[in-house]
Amino acid sequence: MDINTLFGHLWQDYLKQCPSAESIHELLGQGQAIINDHVAFRTFRAPGLGIDALAQHFLALGYEAKGEYHFEQKKLYARHYEHPDHTQPKVFISELMIEQCSPELQAIVAGITSQLEPGFADNIETVYGGAPWQVSQAQYQALLAESEYAAWLSAFGFRANHFTVSVNELDQFGTLEGVNGALKQAGFVLNSSGGEIKGSADVLLEQSSTMADKVAVSFSDGELTIPACFYEFALRYPMADGELYTGFVAASADKIFESTNVS
Repeated sequence: MDINTLFGHLWQDYLKQCPSAESIHELLGQGQAIINDHVAFRTFRAPGLGIDALAQHFLALGYEAKGEYHFEQKKLYARHYEHPDHTQPKVFISELMIEQCSPELQAIVAGITSQLEPGFADNIETVYGGAPWQVSQAQYQALLAESEYAAWLSAFGFRANHFTVSVNELDQFGTLEGVNGALKQAGFVLNSSGGEIKGSADVLLEQSSTMADKVAVSFSDGELTIPACFYEFALRYPMADGELYTGFVAASADKIFESTNVS
């Protein structure tokens, strides 16, 4: 599978979990192509499922590991990857450090991940395959009480958690404030945790995001409508050498994770 085919599959799956993305795409692109800044994924730090298990598919397509990030309060670790062709989206993969979580959470995660065959993640289709396990509503709620991230991952599995519009590449908008204003005027709800705009020119990156669309999820014992995926917007600033900053800011990303919070 080539890189464009992979992102095509990811995008089509993402639209099912974030149907508003199509309208946002039209609003911001106004008929022009949208350039994706990055695509993000979530996983568990568990045998055969951690960051490396997902990253192998992007490395095989020419991506290279770059920055790493720590989110101590949320018990997350992340890395981002870049392709030599800078028109390709960056890839941001985070993992929940299971070993730092409660015995109860560890037991639930062990139960759902034990449903997978060894080598499960070696198939590239894993990265847009969704939830490959059965989980009950009670398990989801138990995970949610401790870790929103774990609950989301149990329900939605492996897929693009969000795509990100590169504001730098938008012809009609020069600022993130302008993007946010257009989104709010159109009725979209933004993530206000830590402010609608996370970051600043001082840290070379500004980010904002919608709150996740809610979709119906089939659990092993019934259906529940819960927050799924969201759309992010990033404006990057030039470094001293004139090149745009390509990394991420942990303090800002920490708040972006909350775009999938259950209200």
